[in-house]
Amino acid sequence: MPLSPANWPDMPTEAKENLKGYLKTLTQQLGANIQSIVLYGSLARGEYVGGRSNINLLLVMNQIGGDSLQRAGGAQRRWSKERIVAPLILTPEELNTSFEVFPLEFLEMSDYHVILDGPNPFTGCMINNLRLLAQCEQEIRGNLIRVRQRYVEGWGRIEAIHALLPISLTTLIPCLRGLYRLLGYSPQGTVDAVLNQLPENLGMEPGALQEVWLLKRGHSTPGQKEWPRLMDRYLAVLLELIHKVDAFKREGRLS
Repeated sequence: MPLSPANWPDMPTEAKENLKGYLKTLTQQLGANIQSIVLYGSLARGEYVGGRSNINLLLVMNQIGGDSLQRAGGAQRRWSKERIVAPLILTPEELNTSFEVFPLEFLEMSDYHVILDGPNPFTGCMINNLRLLAQCEQEIRGNLIRVRQRYVEGWGRIEAIHALLPISLTTLIPCLRGLYRLLGYSPQGTVDAVLNQLPENLGMEPGALQEVWLLKRGHSTPGQKEWPRLMDRYLAVLLELIHKVDAFKREGRLS
């Protein structure tokens, strides 16, 4: 396995050692069938938090059958307790098609990734802007609907807010990057950078989203009376964002 820790990004020692062990097991199981192994997500972006963040991998394989999936499952059984998520497993052809069907998810990977083994599988992959806009709209509106529904499902309790808002923000950030791209702004940057660009790029205040980001990273916990207020302000941001997208479409700014 031609992997050298010296070529990896700076990362917590524990995460690096777990990743090395997992990849050794994976390559022993799958061998030459592996074309590329790609790290993406918080660890690739430099936003990994020990004990909170997962380790996300894309596995590009020449052939995918029941036997190879079973072998990958054997590696996963050993390492899932170390917060290594089961990898996305695709052929090169499937990866290229996925950029068309799931542009938000695969743009996140192509913009923030580390090649751990093999060639860069994203070379030549293209994004359809009309599909990107459609997915941004769908995800933002769906986000609002899901938060409302699951808050009610959680009986309107503070515990429900605590669980819901970080998950919602995780799905919202790729949408913001997608909108920045469609408006002609650079989508690059950490989550902090994406939120800090909201006033300039979309004319929106980032306060509620920044509070949820601090909550997600374990850097802040609202007081008992502040949780419902945070929920109200977060929902208001989602509504404002929907209205912004509608206005940008009418003005012909999203292309």
